[in-house]
Amino acid sequence: MRRIPSFPALRAFEAAARLGSFARASEELHLTPSAVSHQIRALERWFGRALFRRANRQATLTADGQRLLAGLSSAFDAIEAVCAELSPPPPSSLAVHCTPSFAAKWLGPRLPAFVETHPGIAIRLSTSADPVDLARHEEIDILIAYGRPPRGPGLTVESLGPEEIAALCTPEVARAAGSAGAFTRLDSSFSPIRWPDWFAHNGLPVPTGASGAAFDRGSLVISAAVQGLGVALETLRFARDELAAGQLVRLGGGRFESLSRDLHFICYRERDGALEKIRAFRRWLLDVEMESRAVPA
Repeated sequence: MRRIPSFPALRAFEAAARLGSFARASEELHLTPSAVSHQIRALERWFGRALFRRANRQATLTADGQRLLAGLSSAFDAIEAVCAELSPPPPSSLAVHCTPSFAAKWLGPRLPAFVETHPGIAIRLSTSADPVDLARHEEIDILIAYGRPPRGPGLTVESLGPEEIAALCTPEVARAAGSAGAFTRLDSSFSPIRWPDWFAHNGLPVPTGASGAAFDRGSLVISAAVQGLGVALETLRFARDELAAGQLVRLGGGRFESLSRDLHFICYRERDGALEKIRAFRRWLLDVEMESRAVPA
């Protein structure tokens, strides 16, 4: 049997001696100052000698106290080191940046599945509609770019897969549209796919009448279409839930053709390509996207 005093008393002494204050030791140990004082007095009784000089509400180490602190500091450092070796590694942080619409309509609803299967990777998600240069934003690990793929030395860029861009509206708006041009067109300001592209793809003239409202996010265009404000020309990646629920349908049923484009791109620095957190998130993104494409929209 080891002949040593109680460990809580030794810990209280070490904290008070190291921090130079009973009050600060109580904060670190989540004890009251009186509890710390009680532990130290019990330790002094065990040794039969004073470890602190107490005068004018001040407590300074005695020679015996200094000797004990030196020994405890080495012992506690060794305990802390071996505990750190045996403890699980802290979560690896992965900073992901994408557009607000991609976060809200695609990534956000699926992200809990990644977190559940990769508990060792802590996701930090940020969004903006503005283009991001990874060479200037070292704080971002993975960028999911929208529109045109970024270019630059030392950059890996991979498409998330082709997307179907269709004319979408409520069943009521679809029934009211008498011809290809007799409907209110909702515009998405940042989309590289415009209504003239859709009309040209379907061999139709572009109507001369003014279009409807314009929005700076695809998710807002989808929402406006659900509200019956007009027809959205948007990617089905953002509208699968609304199509599945019957809130939106393709304009004209099967009479009009959709467009297909690669619009979202996984981007990261080449030097980071071997990092497990990058590889895991990339694999997950591509697997989930492949699964979603296998489900008819």
